[in-house]
Amino acid sequence: MGELLLVIDEGTTSTRAMLFAPDGSCRGSHSAALTQQYPGPGLVEHDANEIWRHSLECAQAMVEAAGGATRIAAIGIANQRETVVFWDRATGEPLAPAIVWQDRRTAAMCRALKERGEEGAVQARTGLLLDPYFSGTKIGWALEHWPQLAEAGDRLAIGTVESWLVWKLTGGLHITDATNASRTLLMGLGSGSWDDGLIDLFGAPRGSLPEIVDSAGRFGVTRLFGGEIPICGMAGDQQAASIGQCCFARGEAKGTFGTGAFILANAGTTPPASKNRLLATVLWQLGGRRVYALEGAVFVAGSLVQWLRDSLGLIENAEETEALAGSVDDNGGTYLVPALSGLGAPWWEPEARAAISGLSFATSRAHIVRAALEAQALQTQDLKTAFAADGADWERLRIDGGMVTNDWIAQDMADVLDIPVERPRFAETTALGAAMLAGLGSGMFADLADARAMRGSVEHFEPRLTSDDREARLAGWRRAVAAIVDAQP
Repeated sequence: MGELLLVIDEGTTSTRAMLFAPDGSCRGSHSAALTQQYPGPGLVEHDANEIWRHSLECAQAMVEAAGGATRIAAIGIANQRETVVFWDRATGEPLAPAIVWQDRRTAAMCRALKERGEEGAVQARTGLLLDPYFSGTKIGWALEHWPQLAEAGDRLAIGTVESWLVWKLTGGLHITDATNASRTLLMGLGSGSWDDGLIDLFGAPRGSLPEIVDSAGRFGVTRLFGGEIPICGMAGDQQAASIGQCCFARGEAKGTFGTGAFILANAGTTPPASKNRLLATVLWQLGGRRVYALEGAVFVAGSLVQWLRDSLGLIENAEETEALAGSVDDNGGTYLVPALSGLGAPWWEPEARAAISGLSFATSRAHIVRAALEAQALQTQDLKTAFAADGADWERLRIDGGMVTNDWIAQDMADVLDIPVERPRFAETTALGAAMLAGLGSGMFADLADARAMRGSVEHFEPRLTSDDREARLAGWRRAVAAIVDAQP
């Protein structure tokens, strides 16, 4: 058996393949940007063939860097969750665009279901809320609006991105792991199985859905890289990041700040029930037994900086935001509520829109950029309040993702949350978690705790903002968010 672990980390804006040694050291990385398609307001799509092509190319580059397939012990996959792919079992080709997790096209459907009183039962069964974010409503919409899917009949295969990649890697294995299945609105959280009532509610064809499996195990093999390599680990990106951050004990929490921001706290082996509009989800499943998490989701984090760069032209690159934010003493009364794709937890207002408030002639480019960075900690504080109300407050937060390589944001997070913040020196915790699962599934590790050494060293940020300054910022933020929420019909 080989000694290296190959990870395919298929994210929202890029695909990356990485090589890991059992000690957690990264032996190579290759990435490719993923095209974002916006066919209309609130619509976000990907080309599933592009996802596959980039995944194959990046993985091939890493196999070559490793010295061939015989050097690879196992493959692990981490993926953007809730994004759904539709393909033809006979040809292996996509039948429609992939609908991305950020897409808002099912907002009216979700609103109608809420008005019918369906949300309480859906939350009790799935741990999720009725929001366009999740895959089930996307599937129902696609079957209604894209006739080629119904016409495919028994040839239609549906799956989230890891399902699509496993199908292509193996030549026809149709599976999904429990972490991804728990994000579809179609799986019973307690049973770990597809739920007939939910399938009927959302109009999803059961025969087109994949088999739900563990997050680690020997699932199948790929022969596309000059030899057989087993696929041994799978998890949605946020669950993979929690594993990479070693949130193995109940109450341990991590926050990933990438395209969006996602906080997960280990909730143990009993499905949690939130009374404060947080999500309950599967953190991992091993040997048929599930560990759960409470989750708060923010839809716009790093994509806000991308928007400042690409749409507004306020910055040339993300790296300059740290110096800009630090060039002014405060935000000058400016607040940016980044509801560019609606508001996520704890508000769940899919049709809310972003706003910049508190502008004056004294407002500079630096103030707006600082307000954008400040929004990350302020959104996270809203989630911390909701977690605390559910009896799951955080004593510290382990952070990762592209945004928090920025020291200014990491320190601001500690200041606003008023708790210690911990950042691993190796920031790619999503890929690391998928490597841990692959190592476990291939027999390299006896259990997840055995893989803990892969995480490596961490940096610490302690709060240093005065309580008066902190409360003043939070009060301004609350007013800015209330203006957005109150404007909703």
